Amino acid sequence: MKNKITLSLILKEFKAYFIITLGLMAYVLGWEIFLIPQKLVGGGVTGISSILFYALKIPISVTYFVINIILLLIAIKLLGKAFGAKTIYAIIVASLFFQFAPSLIPQDFIQEIALNNGKLICAIFGGVMCGLGIGIAFTQGGSSGGTDIIALIVAKYRNIAPGRMILYMDLVIIACSLLIPAEGETWGTRFATVLYGYMLVASCTTIIDMVVSGSRQSLQLFIFSKQYDKIADEVTKLGRGVSVIDSQGWYTKNDSKMLIVIIHKQELSRVQSLIKQIDKEAFIAISSVSGVYGQGFQQLTTK
Repeated sequence: MKNKITLSLILKEFKAYFIITLGLMAYVLGWEIFLIPQKLVGGGVTGISSILFYALKIPISVTYFVINIILLLIAIKLLGKAFGAKTIYAIIVASLFFQFAPSLIPQDFIQEIALNNGKLICAIFGGVMCGLGIGIAFTQGGSSGGTDIIALIVAKYRNIAPGRMILYMDLVIIACSLLIPAEGETWGTRFATVLYGYMLVASCTTIIDMVVSGSRQSLQLFIFSKQYDKIADEVTKLGRGVSVIDSQGWYTKNDSKMLIVIIHKQELSRVQSLIKQIDKEAFIAISSVSGVYGQGFQQLTTK
């Protein structure tokens, strides 16, 4: 039994790291295919790295890794060991992707997909890919480090929400793209690049919210059935709790039982199939739940 549990945990962790890797790959490809070829600047440490790359030709992989490691060491000293192995793994993997991805992506493909379609399309699709990648990593407990580390440090000593701090830093980082030397570009063109950067951040954060909230979305089921006891037994076998409440149908004036079950959205079809097998005449009401905290769902945090 203990061996089975250990193997299950290992497979679960392996799956999490694999999904984080896919998310980081999407994030880096968003930069390498859409953003860097158009010399667009986004937020976070990657935005800082891109500015240094455009201005000084320092490889993004180098500055991304160095800045993140420095921030990580500072955070460990000031915040304690709050950043686990997944954060360190994400920083290393993303740095490697930034190092090797440019040589693996055909230039003809970048020309056709990105350069020929203008900065507006690249800002939108680059933001979507970056947001998708970060969102996927977040769902598995991963983090690319970056400016969110600074935000957490500031939040410890000042009454500023981390999300607001990250937004402020992104706005400043993108505005700094005006300082990049650019021969032949007017100030109007450079100002437009800043606006594209803000559009990039907006699309990125929107997709992150969609991915993260979608993965955590839960449903509340109210189930009315004469065979409530059998349904309750089967639902508990799925690892979900069931509350049984006395109820009365006002039309029939008959006493009955109502089951309340909270599940993840992806578990709905399985539960519906289970109920149908037991009682085809069961009455089910389903509603979305904005947040569920406790065993089997999200955990309450104090900060």
